[in-house]
Amino acid sequence: MPAAPTTSAAPTTEEPAEPAAHDRQAPARSAWWRFGLLVVLLGACAGSLLLWSPTDLLSGGLADRMPGYWFAPLFALVYAVGTLAFVPRPALNAVAGLLLGIQQGVLLAVLGTTLGAAMAFALGRGLGREALRPYLRGKVLGALDRRFTDQGFRSVLVLRLLPGLPFQAGNYGAAFSGVRFLPFLFATAIGVVPTTAVYVVAAASADQPGSAAFLVSAGVIALLVLGSLVGLWRAAASRRRERAG
Repeated sequence: MPAAPTTSAAPTTEEPAEPAAHDRQAPARSAWWRFGLLVVLLGACAGSLLLWSPTDLLSGGLADRMPGYWFAPLFALVYAVGTLAFVPRPALNAVAGLLLGIQQGVLLAVLGTTLGAAMAFALGRGLGREALRPYLRGKVLGALDRRFTDQGFRSVLVLRLLPGLPFQAGNYGAAFSGVRFLPFLFATAIGVVPTTAVYVVAAASADQPGSAAFLVSAGVIALLVLGSLVGLWRAAASRRRERAG
């Protein structure tokens, strides 16, 4: 009796299972946990000023207590940590000028500024960028993000040369954007030289208020303050016009 013909079942393709909701939400939760850690770290840095003062440490005999070859890197490190703790850079620059004079003061203040910017950029990029990237898709923020991504060096350089812009706001704004690290670092090191030099020179020559160095630097500082006030006034006027429109 001949065997009954056998029919082979057609191969079936299994539809890939959609990831569960909790699997999709896990990366988002992780990103916000890291952003929360960033906020805690920055809050701890700012709160630490209740226990120590970078300006007091830098001007309180640090050079006398440390060997000469350790002083420069330690000064730059304390300066950098001070910027992370939101100590105003003019105060740190003034200490550099009073303690070190013009040449060494400018050099170490720029070095400390650049190091502080690098630390803030690393923290912002590693802990905060992933959580905040979805909010950079609006018209204005998206355009700024594209500009920083495509023209990173030029954008950061302009950012550093603008008077009155908070230093850490520029650091974290760049970290949350698409700018690369090396263009950010080099643009920061170049762009902060003018304002840093002005405050260092003013402090270093404060004992000679009639000198050309002090008068010129004080005049530039006055112009920077005036430019910052004008910028704030224009921004407030623009917001009022937008609300009225």
